[in-house]
Amino acid sequence: MRFLLRLASLVALAVAVIAGTIDSIQSVASSQVILTPMADAWQDVSPSTLSALQDSISYYVHPRFYAFIFQWLMLQPAFAVLLILALILWMIGYKKPPVAGRFTA
Repeated sequence: MRFLLRLASLVALAVAVIAGTIDSIQSVASSQVILTPMADAWQDVSPSTLSALQDSISYYVHPRFYAFIFQWLMLQPAFAVLLILALILWMIGYKKPPVAGRFTA
């Protein structure tokens, strides 16, 4: 389980770096700061999964959660959301080193 969490964290980090790189290239090309919202990035990659997730959250979870939290999250820059997701997944999959050290009996 820990391996899968770390792998998912690595994938989220890689996608965050790619999203940040694309935003940087667009910002340099247009001479102004351009930050792609998470909803737009997800819509470009897989529109069917975005609509399925929106329908699921609005049906199974309270509508206020969908209105406030999910929509707010989808308006944030994609690289920031993915970086935070990578950090959370890494923290869940982190193994604390033993207190006594490496060569304890």
